Amino acid sequence: MKVLIVYGSTTGNTAGIAEALGERMGNAGFDVTVLNAADASAEGLCNGYDAALFGCSAWGTDEVEMQDDFNTLFEDFDAIGVSGKKVACFASGDSSFEHFCGAVDVIENRLAGLGAVVVEEGLKVDGDYSGNRDDVDDWCDRIIAAFQA
Repeated sequence: MKVLIVYGSTTGNTAGIAEALGERMGNAGFDVTVLNAADASAEGLCNGYDAALFGCSAWGTDEVEMQDDFNTLFEDFDAIGVSGKKVACFASGDSSFEHFCGAVDVIENRLAGLGAVVVEEGLKVDGDYSGNRDDVDDWCDRIIAAFQA
């Protein structure tokens, strides 16, 4: 199974989670591509993949503000070709913000509206991978099982 992991990261926390997910999924036998949103183009992004994970750091007090590179991609999400594909979302954030990891909910809703199959509740991480290793690994194991089902 071919899996795409696309992430937007400013401080490196979301990038670290994306890389850890990619490594764990690769070790489980998936053919994984990890792609920084800064290097991604929306047109046909998910073509050739069976499933995708989307990760984005976010902050904001009045509304959810997504990481800049991911937000640019998100503006053209209708062109990514995700209909019928299994997907899940993850984010790193700071729980002191009102919309802690709010990108997860926004992205999941948009993906569902585009016909994607959201297989697992999104992962919301306060900080980075090293401080949340067990939560990230457990979530990844559930994703692996859902993608194989």
